[in-house]
Amino acid sequence: APGFFIASAVAIAERKAPVDGFLLEYVPFYRPLFISRICMMRLVILDRDGVINEDSDDYIKSPQEFVPLPGSLEAIARLNAAGYRVAVATNQSGVARGLFDLAALKAIHDKLRSLLAAVGGHIDGIFYCPHKPDDQCDCRKPEPGLLRQIAEAFDQPLTDVPVIGDSRRDLDSARAMGARPILVRTGKGERTIAAGQGLDGVPIYADLATAVDALLAEASTSGKKESH
Repeated sequence: APGFFIASAVAIAERKAPVDGFLLEYVPFYRPLFISRICMMRLVILDRDGVINEDSDDYIKSPQEFVPLPGSLEAIARLNAAGYRVAVATNQSGVARGLFDLAALKAIHDKLRSLLAAVGGHIDGIFYCPHKPDDQCDCRKPEPGLLRQIAEAFDQPLTDVPVIGDSRRDLDSARAMGARPILVRTGKGERTIAAGQGLDGVPIYADLATAVDALLAEASTSGKKESH
């Protein structure tokens, strides 16, 4: 059964170290710690491939293949600066397919964190599903398991939490948790738009940077209204 794995509860509270979500049987090399509570903060959930970095039908199998999309890292840093926690929820079936192992996946995420740090940003949690589509798990999007893990880890309901993705499965998993689905045109976004299904009421933006600009402008407008 899927489980949630914490690298360091104290470091998370201090926003120094990120969280990785795993299936416990796949992770022999971290010691689990229990989080009693993480203080409630605004949260944004991002898909990875096609939203933060360039996607590939051949999978992102190594740090060398991980190439950030223009403006995506800076967009995450802007969310951090505005007081948002940022979590990543990503299907990584390449693990189960034998295309890369958990060490390679960790190296990819280490590169993401390093590149983010260089622009003043960070990810508060990375949650992934390593299963193939026919493994019948509950964590592979469009199933809501990954988002449920995020809700539990941050002790926060996901009602109206923005979930930014490039595919129908991102949108469906967000809806299943009462979150707010947002689509970007990068990655598989144009294919998703062309399919024309499941897009009712879903805002569509050119890329992550544009979507984040809209979220921050909306938050600023809402804040001004509340102050009057």
